[in-house]
Amino acid sequence: MAGMGIEIERKFLVASAGWRDAVAGQGVRMRQGYLAAGGPDQPSVRIRVAGEQAWLTVKGPGGKVRAEFECPIPVADAEAMLALSPFALLGKMRFEVPFGGHVWTVDVFDAPAPLAGLTLAEIELDDAETEPALPGWLGEEVTGDPRYGNAGLATFLARE
Repeated sequence: MAGMGIEIERKFLVASAGWRDAVAGQGVRMRQGYLAAGGPDQPSVRIRVAGEQAWLTVKGPGGKVRAEFECPIPVADAEAMLALSPFALLGKMRFEVPFGGHVWTVDVFDAPAPLAGLTLAEIELDDAETEPALPGWLGEEVTGDPRYGNAGLATFLARE
């Protein structure tokens, strides 16, 4: 993250499994839901559980650069808040993949069922002008496309 309260991120579809050979460590299972899903001009409020940790995150509207505030919360509180989400709950495995001096995160979705197999890669940058080397396994860039933001994925699907 570039600084407290700011996220600079680019997101891509993943075109091939070439990233799997470069994964650092083990993947982390994540569940997340939204209390407010935002949109082009609205903030989102996300609850995420990853292993034995949980966070409440508020993201401002925007694409590549936007406000982001994240606070750790007890897992029990996160689970109770997830139960309040009016949107689909997302399930995914997150992997870290070093490339070109940066660490990419690759998310492989498995829930809800219509998302099974969707694979997205993102990179957080320190500066909006940074042009990182792009690995060959990336596909189309979807930064700023609300259909591929996690909040967008949750709102386009019926809650299971």
